Amino acid sequence: MKKLLALIVVGFVASSVLAAEFPDISINEVKDLTKSKKAVIIDVNGTESYAQGHVPGALDFEAVQAKLSEVLPKDKNALIVAYCGNPKCQAYLSAARAADKLGYKNIKHMSAGIAGWKDAGMKTEKAKNT
Repeated sequence: MKKLLALIVVGFVASSVLAAEFPDISINEVKDLTKSKKAVIIDVNGTESYAQGHVPGALDFEAVQAKLSEVLPKDKNALIVAYCGNPKCQAYLSAARAADKLGYKNIKHMSAGIAGWKDAGMKTEKAKNT
């Protein structure tokens, strides 16, 4: 019984460590960053969703994924914020881990996602026709 309990505890600790792989950032903090332009914000919801509405100034990860090293700043301490659909969505990890592999040290997750952004009454930006 003690071994089973120990395994359960280890499982919970491991899952909480993985969940906190990238620290969370609030909607209000991201809103401020959209104004100050002191972060690169990455939308990981796919190009179709991105076109319908995204956090102002966010990059479409699907469109830039292959050239991410070219579109991110040279400063590896630059703030990178990744988000996807909602708090249960894990797609943001694609962008966050890609930035991490490129050596970026300051990566955060807007866990509320685009759904939380809209629910908070924040304005979205639609993709411009090219």
